[in-house]
Amino acid sequence: MIKRKKLFKNLLILSSISYILPVLFFLSGSLKNFEFKVYDLLSKHLSPSDKSDNICLIYIDQFSIEELNKQGITWPWPRQIYAPVIEYLSEADAVFIDILFTENSSYGIEDDKIFAESLKKSKNVYLPFALSKEKGKIDEKYIKKIVYPAVIDTKLQYGSLISPIDELKNSAQGLGNVSILPDEDGIYRRIPLFFKVEDFTVPNFVMSYFIKKNMIHVKNNVILIDNTIIPLDEENLLLKFSKDKYPFHLFSFAELLDASIKNSKKQSSNIKKNFFRGKTVFIGLTAPGLFDLKPTPMSSKTPGVFIHATTFENLINKNFIKVAPKSIIFSIMLILAIFIPHAFLKQHSLKINMLIFIFSGLFLICIEVVLFKLSIYMQFLPSFVCLIFSSIISLLYSYAVEGKERSFIKRTFTQYMDKRIVDYLLTHPEFITPGGQKTTVTVFFADIAGFTTIAEKLSPENTALMLHKVLNSLTEVVITHSGIVDKYIGDCIMAFWGAPLKTESDEINACKAAIKCIESLEKINKEFSEKGMPSIKIRIGIHTGDAIVGNIGSDRLFNYTVIGDTVNIASRLESLNKFFNTSIIISKETYCKLTDSFVARELGVITVKGKTKPLTIFEILGQKDNINFEKISLVEKYNEGYSLYKEQKWNDAKEIFKSILNDFPEDGPSKFYLRKIEEFLSGKQLTEDWIIVKMEEK
Repeated sequence: MIKRKKLFKNLLILSSISYILPVLFFLSGSLKNFEFKVYDLLSKHLSPSDKSDNICLIYIDQFSIEELNKQGITWPWPRQIYAPVIEYLSEADAVFIDILFTENSSYGIEDDKIFAESLKKSKNVYLPFALSKEKGKIDEKYIKKIVYPAVIDTKLQYGSLISPIDELKNSAQGLGNVSILPDEDGIYRRIPLFFKVEDFTVPNFVMSYFIKKNMIHVKNNVILIDNTIIPLDEENLLLKFSKDKYPFHLFSFAELLDASIKNSKKQSSNIKKNFFRGKTVFIGLTAPGLFDLKPTPMSSKTPGVFIHATTFENLINKNFIKVAPKSIIFSIMLILAIFIPHAFLKQHSLKINMLIFIFSGLFLICIEVVLFKLSIYMQFLPSFVCLIFSSIISLLYSYAVEGKERSFIKRTFTQYMDKRIVDYLLTHPEFITPGGQKTTVTVFFADIAGFTTIAEKLSPENTALMLHKVLNSLTEVVITHSGIVDKYIGDCIMAFWGAPLKTESDEINACKAAIKCIESLEKINKEFSEKGMPSIKIRIGIHTGDAIVGNIGSDRLFNYTVIGDTVNIASRLESLNKFFNTSIIISKETYCKLTDSFVARELGVITVKGKTKPLTIFEILGQKDNINFEKISLVEKYNEGYSLYKEQKWNDAKEIFKSILNDFPEDGPSKFYLRKIEEFLSGKQLTEDWIIVKMEEK
C-alpha cells in the first residue's frame, strides 16, 4: 500500500510537470514558425491530386508579353487589348481579373471606355481593389455598394480603399480585396475572407462572387456558404492546395487573344468559345518582371492569381481543411503526460522505453496523417514536444531514483512474455526464485493443421511470414482474453489461464479465446489468398486440471511455465481434432465450468495413447449470441443421434447422422459415428467398454 501511494505521488508530480511546461511553451507561440513547416510538409506530400474542370487560369506570362511585343504592343498594354478576350469569355460564369486598374490608361480615356464597355456587356467580370493602412478619403456612396451588410468581427482593420477608376468599377459585376499578407515566415497558406475599412466590412476578391450569388450567410459571427460552415483559423481560410502541378485548365493570354481574333473573323481556333461556358476564369500576371509570384507550401514561385483560384475552388466545392480545436491538442498532451511517465516507471528497460517513445511518436504521426487525409489539420508539434519532454524527465527520474531499487527484477524482465506476469512479479519478487506451486490451471494448445505439407509448398521466407502472422494473431487473442502465452513449439502455441492470477472466468476466457482464434484466421487467410499463399486451419485443445506453475529450470536459466499431466492431455485433445475433423475440443473438466452461453456437443468418451483413464470430450462451435441457426440445428440433431448411438439403436442413429450429412457433408463427428455404426452393423463384437473410443495415435 505504501509503495502504491509513493508510485501514485511520483506519477502525479511527473505528469503535472510533463503537461504544464509544454502547454506554456505552446501558448507562448514559440512553436508557430516550426508548425508552419509541418503544414507545408503535409500539404506537399499528402494533399489530394484533385483537378477542377470548372476553373480556368489565363496567365499573362512571358510568352504573352513577347508575342504582343512582336506586334508593337509593349507592356503595360492598352486596356482595350482585354476587350476581345472578355467578349470571348462572355459565356463563363465569372471572370476574375487579378490586375489593379487604379489609374487611367496611359493610352487615353477612350482606351478605358472600350475596356469598360466590354465589362458592361459581359456582366460576369469581377475586379480587385486594394486596401491600405493609411487613412484616406472614402467614397461612402460607392463603398456601400460593395460592403457586406452583416456584422462580422475582424481585427483586419484598414484605413482606406484603393479602387479601380470610376469607368471600370461601375462596369464590373463585383469587386473584392486582393491585399493579402503571408504568414510570419513569408509563406502564403491562409487567406482572410473579410476586412474592415473604418466601420465597413468589405469582402475578399473571390468572396464578392459568392456574396453576389447570395451564397454567404453569417450566424453568430460564423460564416456559412449555403448551409456549410466555412472553417476559419484566426479569421483566415486555411487553403487546401492540390498536389497536382496543374489542377486547373491553363491558358496563355496570347492564346486567348488569338482565339478571340480568329473567332471575330469566323476562323477556327483550337480554343473554342463554348469551352468556357459555365466555368470560372481567372486572369493574372505570371511573367517574372510583373512581381506577382508568391511562395506557398507547394512552390516558392506561385502566381498570386493561382492563390485566388485555389481559394475559389475551396469555397465553391466546400473543399475545406478544418483546423482541430486547441482542446483536442490539450487532451492529447494530457494523455501523453499521464501515459509516458506511467509507462516508463513501470518498465525500467531502456529498450522498451525507447520503443514506447518511438511508437508513441509514430502514433502521433499516424494521427496527424490520418486527420490531414480527412481534411483536418491538427497542430503536431505541441503533442510531440510534450512526448519528448515527458520522456526525458521520466527517464531521468526512473534511472536516477527508481533504477537502483529494482535493478535485479529489471534484469529478469526478458524472461517473461506477458506484461501481467511482470507486474505480478514486481509486486511479489519472492516468486523470482526457481520452483513452482501446484494449482488448477486451464491449458490451451493451438496448432496449424497440416503445417508440414504447407511448408513444403512455400519458400522459407513465406513460411516464416505465415508463422509470424498466425502466431502473432493467436498471441494477441490469448493476451486480450487474459491468457498467458507460455511458449511457441514450432507451429504450435501453448498458453494457460489460472496463474499467476486465478479468476472464476478462466475456462470461459480460454474458450472465448479459442473461438476468436478461429475467427481471426479469416482475415489472415484473405491476406494469404491475395498473395497466392494457401489458406490455413488451426486445431485447438483445452483441458483444466492441476499442474505445477512457476519458474521451472536451473539457477542460471528458468522460465515461468506450467508442467504436469494436464499439459499433456491438452496437447492430446488438440491432436484429436484431426480424427473428428473439428477445430476446438475441450475436456469435461473445462466444459463443466462454462456457462450456457456456449454452443457445444459431446464427442464421446475417449482414451488417448499413453493414458488409461477415459476422458469425456466436447466440441465448442461458438457462442450463442454469435452463431447461426443452422449450427444450432446441427447440434440438436447430432445430440439426438448421439443419444440413440449410446442406446445402441444403430439404425435410428444411422438415419439421423445420414440426415445431418445431407445438410452438412463435412460434419466430422457425424461421419465418425456413422463409420462406427457401420462397423457394429457389420458384426463387430461389442465389448463392455464399447462406448470408449481408443485413440492409438498422438
